[in-house]
Amino acid sequence: MSPEPALSIGQHIVQIGLFLIAAIAMFGGALQFYLGQPDTSPRLDNVHRFMAGVYFSTGLICLWAGITVRQQGVLVYLLALGVLLAGTGRLVSIAKVGLPEPRAVWLGYLIPELVLPFVIAGAHYAGT
Repeated sequence: MSPEPALSIGQHIVQIGLFLIAAIAMFGGALQFYLGQPDTSPRLDNVHRFMAGVYFSTGLICLWAGITVRQQGVLVYLLALGVLLAGTGRLVSIAKVGLPEPRAVWLGYLIPELVLPFVIAGAHYAGT
């Protein structure tokens, strides 16, 4: 059995992006699952912790996709789209209710959510 060829530069970029998203989603999902939605109603806390589970599980999927990047096709684009839609959700929230404090932290979340999907999708397209 011959060894697998080395990953292309595009595959490495995709892999790094997926691992970054995985780390953020798994850490953030676990933290929000634990913390819940403070100072709120039971309904909102329930939805918040449910979405934290979705966030965490998306991180697991990104981790798996990064590990198996050679075998991935459309899944990479779908994960990138999910991150872009999450960032778009933040933009809608900012437009509706304003930018939370501290502003730098929330912009630190938003900017990668809007840029990283294009980097991942472009690198994946170039690497296939």
